[in-house]
Amino acid sequence: MTPLEIVAMVLLTVGGVFCVIGAVGLVRMPDFYTRMHAASVIETLGAGLVLVGLMLLAGFTLASAKLVILGALIFFASPTATHALAKAAHESGLEPATGGEREKGPE
Repeated sequence: MTPLEIVAMVLLTVGGVFCVIGAVGLVRMPDFYTRMHAASVIETLGAGLVLVGLMLLAGFTLASAKLVILGALIFFASPTATHALAKAAHESGLEPATGGEREKGPE
């Protein structure tokens, strides 16, 4: 294994770990807004690291250029969609859970 492949595998592994942590957070968080935050972490950080690892493995090819375009799309669309979703939820009257009002999660 070359050093470049090792770095790519580390990035893929770390990105995968972030995706798993985000998925667990999506299930375990108490309310809509914190669940939405966990989902945005999955997309932005986890998918970003996976894409960078794949770009390193692909080298300087057309596949790598496509991965850059996909990464830019995720980088700009994910925060925008998350913001629009949070704004719509807030405008519809959904309030964030505070201290004593937290929903009970699966036990």
